[in-house]
Amino acid sequence: MNFPQQFSRLASGAAIRTATLALFLVVLGASATLAQTTAYVTNALDNTVSVIDTNTNTVTATIPVGSFPVGIAITPNGARAYVANSASPNVSIIDTATNTVVATVAIGQGQAGIAVTPNGDFAYVSHSNITGNVSVIDTKKNTVVTTIPVGLFPFGIAFTPNGSRAYVVDQNSNNVWVINTATNTVIATVPVGANPKLVAVTPDGAFAYVTNGNDVSVIDTVTNTVSATASVGLGPFGIAITPNGASAYVANFDHTVAVLATASNTVVTTVPVGLNPFGVAVTPNGASVYVTNFNGHSVSVISTATNTVTATVPVGNGPFSIAVTPQVPTDMDQCKNDGWKTFTNPAFQNQGDCVSFVNHMDH
Repeated sequence: MNFPQQFSRLASGAAIRTATLALFLVVLGASATLAQTTAYVTNALDNTVSVIDTNTNTVTATIPVGSFPVGIAITPNGARAYVANSASPNVSIIDTATNTVVATVAIGQGQAGIAVTPNGDFAYVSHSNITGNVSVIDTKKNTVVTTIPVGLFPFGIAFTPNGSRAYVVDQNSNNVWVINTATNTVIATVPVGANPKLVAVTPDGAFAYVTNGNDVSVIDTVTNTVSATASVGLGPFGIAITPNGASAYVANFDHTVAVLATASNTVVTTVPVGLNPFGVAVTPNGASVYVTNFNGHSVSVISTATNTVTATVPVGNGPFSIAVTPQVPTDMDQCKNDGWKTFTNPAFQNQGDCVSFVNHMDH
């Protein structure tokens, strides 16, 4: 079986050399409307996206997309899902109301990571074709507005909560590139561990957690230096942080998920899941963690209260990454009577902030 050439470098880590498949994930999870939370899963080997109703943990739709879909990210209002098709020269855009592809954006082959800015205005896509870069898509026009050079093999992407910085993992150089999103220029380069892959930023924006070949690097976002290194298990890949910032869930190549306490950066427990877990996403209320099992062709659902698997959902062939629709206000009435206090991603300072968010998303 031949996979896209750009993923061959991902097989160079010690944990990966024992694998039968040299594939890695992009987890840029998001979070679901107030009425329902939905998870979107890229199935790399059958060129589809599975849609999971998280209330029933059943697949409600299967959406054809481009070839070898890898990364997926959902807009803050939950209306669109952007899919990076690694072996097709485009990004697929899914309307989450109809679960159909409504547009594609030409971007070139070799895409991996994708993330949408907190205000929903842009999607950043990492890809390695001839040289590595990050393409910036205007989500209103669905066109590429600029391209940022960031090394040779950029992979995972995550934004700070205020959207001012993007952290991009470059596996080739073992660095994380820090982009100023106002100018779309690289303002810092942070050395991390060998074979870095994915990144997640804490809800308060203070730290960025990066999975490496053998551990996790913790970057202080004020100084852009590594402040801690955590051992989490064999070959960590995907990572997601709970809405309260207390725990990071890390998918390991040894078919487990490590639960890392961010206060101490130590593992408090490990949870057995399916074969070769890659993608990780947490629901907006923090109650459940969804993990894609690439060789298990399934998604494991972990209860954060007990750190046990409560359900296993069959999906497509080679589930890679996963994103969950965000719990955000969709009507100004939801901001009233202290309703603005119930939202965590994004969190609001007052009712006016909540109303402004609704107006921006409507626009």
